[in-house]
Amino acid sequence: MKQRIEALRKNLAASSLDAALITSGVNIRYYSGFTSSDGILLVTQQNAYLVTDSRYTLQAKAQTKGLCEVTEVDFSDQLNHIRGILQQDGCKRAAFEDAVMTVSRFRIYEAMPVEWVAFSAEISLPRLHKSADEVENLQAAQRIADKSFLEWLGRIVPGMSEMELAAELNYVCAKNGSEAPSFDPIIAGGPNGAMPHAVPGTRKIQKGDLVTADFGCMVNGYHSDMTRTFAIGQVDDFSKEIYEIVKAAQQKTLDALKSGITGMALDAVARNYIAEKGHGAHFGHGLGHGVGLEIHESPFARRDSKDTLLSGMTITVEPGIYVEGKCGVRIEDCCVVTDTGYLNLTSVTKELITI
Repeated sequence: MKQRIEALRKNLAASSLDAALITSGVNIRYYSGFTSSDGILLVTQQNAYLVTDSRYTLQAKAQTKGLCEVTEVDFSDQLNHIRGILQQDGCKRAAFEDAVMTVSRFRIYEAMPVEWVAFSAEISLPRLHKSADEVENLQAAQRIADKSFLEWLGRIVPGMSEMELAAELNYVCAKNGSEAPSFDPIIAGGPNGAMPHAVPGTRKIQKGDLVTADFGCMVNGYHSDMTRTFAIGQVDDFSKEIYEIVKAAQQKTLDALKSGITGMALDAVARNYIAEKGHGAHFGHGLGHGVGLEIHESPFARRDSKDTLLSGMTITVEPGIYVEGKCGVRIEDCCVVTDTGYLNLTSVTKELITI
């Protein structure tokens, strides 16, 4: 954490900024280790200050381990305290997270005798490249997901509803050590699979269904993200065909993944193959996204992406085919880009599992 704050200070100095006001929970955690919902992190060239209230003071001191000066301030007086710190440390120009701060909140800060400079992208930029510790957290989260998925499959029987399946999956993941779900699981059976972000409902899975399961686990705040599509009994030839197309498209894309490829070019590998097989109109979403302290973060692989994937970045590879009234197939792995290719964090087979 100390190295992260020092790097932030250098970044601020390069832009003639005296301080950074960090208000998003994810970046507060990244720079200080503090995980609770109420806190403001102010980094100046002199010190780092974490302002919170009495509910979280002990936790903040334990988690920041002396990295920050933790100050207990009632919520109603926190902005005045921030004003005092800025004046005390002689701050004239300060960065803020424009991507997360509301207009009404900014108007309060704007009244302070400081020039505020939008700096969200720069504050979040270091999170693009994962350290060895971060990769280990991501891998640990994925190990739990891999184990849980296989255990969960053994609990599934025809006649269970999508909501029941989602509840069972959340339970198994928690039992195996996940801090929390990375997001609400997507469980979609039969024709519901044609909705890429279907919400689990009352439909009961039945023989002949393809079922898509998209879910993630969490370790030390770091997320996993995976999707597998499996069969309930024997499925028809059309379902098998689109499954094999998606599986091949994903493998071709993984074969192309390496440091230096653009998100647009990577997306095109899967998209062009699916189009060649006659299903171009059935793949509407982007290929993938970064994963870390947030489930969706930079970089992105999609048709309009301007990102270049470099060593140390994460990216999901999740092509899909979605046929209205019939079924959907998506296969997703989470990868870490390396100098020579990629590290695939996901180990569950991509052969069509039938239960």
